[in-house]
Amino acid sequence: MPNRTVLIRNLSGALLLTSCAPLCLASCAVGPDYHRPAVAPVSRYTEAPLPTATRSEPVPGGISQAYAPGRDIPGEWWALFRSPAITALVRAALAQNPNVEAARATLRQAQELRLQQEGTLFPNISGLLNHARQEEPLTYEGQHTPSLLFSDVDAQLNLSYTIDVWGGLRRAVEAAGAHVAFERYELEATDLALSAGVATSAITAASLAGQIKVQQDLIGFEQRQLQTVRRQFELGGATGTDVATQEAQVATAQTVLVPLLTQLAQTRDQLAAYLGRAPSEVRVPALDLDAITLPDTLPVSVPSALLDQRPDIRAAEATLQQNSANLGVAIANRLPQVTLTASVGSESPDFHQLFSPTNGLWSLVNQAAQPIFDAGQLLHAQRAQRAALDSAAAAWRNTVVTAYQNVADVLVALQNDAVSLRASVDAERASARSLSLASLQYKLGGVSYLSVLTAQQSYQNASLGLLRARALRYTDSIALFQALGGGWWHRDDVPPPPPGLLSSPLP
Repeated sequence: MPNRTVLIRNLSGALLLTSCAPLCLASCAVGPDYHRPAVAPVSRYTEAPLPTATRSEPVPGGISQAYAPGRDIPGEWWALFRSPAITALVRAALAQNPNVEAARATLRQAQELRLQQEGTLFPNISGLLNHARQEEPLTYEGQHTPSLLFSDVDAQLNLSYTIDVWGGLRRAVEAAGAHVAFERYELEATDLALSAGVATSAITAASLAGQIKVQQDLIGFEQRQLQTVRRQFELGGATGTDVATQEAQVATAQTVLVPLLTQLAQTRDQLAAYLGRAPSEVRVPALDLDAITLPDTLPVSVPSALLDQRPDIRAAEATLQQNSANLGVAIANRLPQVTLTASVGSESPDFHQLFSPTNGLWSLVNQAAQPIFDAGQLLHAQRAQRAALDSAAAAWRNTVVTAYQNVADVLVALQNDAVSLRASVDAERASARSLSLASLQYKLGGVSYLSVLTAQQSYQNASLGLLRARALRYTDSIALFQALGGGWWHRDDVPPPPPGLLSSPLP
């Protein structure tokens, strides 16, 4: 039996070997080394060059918006609308929304799994202490003798280490790290979608509140018009058909109001859901479209910057790298796997003699296992992973193209929004004059009531259309910030909303 010094020397040598092996093999890893795929350079987003700024109109929300090519996006881009209510809503949503909380937990899970995978690069050392008490019957020339009663105490320190000769374990760590990156960008995408959704819903709520006010004013006008028609009827200047027609117009105006009220309530409920609360648990602040500032300058990143700014592109790239690393794992699985096992310990009939130099034991085993026949399982697994890598590369390219399309669509929409706003302003002004003149002429008996009715309907549609056109410039500005990535790289955390803007009626 070797003495204790010999035992320790052998185990120390095994530990030294396992410690040096990763350094010696650090440069050896089968499979492709990941590099971002090359993409064709893109000089602009849209098919035709766009003007440097949009048109302007002298109405609230009608300012000209200038494009700033190459300018960076602020982390809290929603603050550019200069609305304390919107800023409070976005901050509260980012701090309280369950989807964000779930994404953060998933990221933490991925980080822990990566650390777990890193542990495979190090030796696995375990200790064993075993105490057994046994009795065995003894026989001698067919005669039974007293049984043999004895004890056995065994203490061992075991080491197991898979030498990463082909880099399969390191490729697995790389894959786990890529998954961490994927979950990180999924979190950023969740934050971006949430902040854009909150801001868009807030603009929609403000627009609906304005439309409701316009519609209520129109109903008041229609009711006053009904009184005029009834007086005309009493004086013989109007027919019963005119009265019935105006009564129907009042009822129609009220039926337009009800869906607007429903949409506003549902939009406010959506804002409450963004905050992670039931509608009864939060008071959404009143929102006024006139109190929200339209950004006069819109940063437009260069197309190549989207590859780093868009969370969906970064997440797709992380998936691509993960599949690239998994291909290396699949290749390494087809090659010999080298494992080192070592143990050192002592065995004795009792605890008192357990650590006696004469009771020591040790073992050192190097093993190389090579798959010989598996009916092609590992080969087809490698080919399947190659196909997964090709699929991930195509998905990444599609994500890039879709991102370019998103930005181009929004830039064109912003230009057309300004044109549409001008047409809506002209339509609202013209229909207002037409209604005023038709009403006056009807009172004087110069036109039939059908002309008044037509003018009323035109003014109603034009007034509501103007508010929608104004809101569209805000929501498409939000869409541009979202399409360009949202400036998440400038934002480390989200402070809580200012007190008083969002208060709950419940304790």
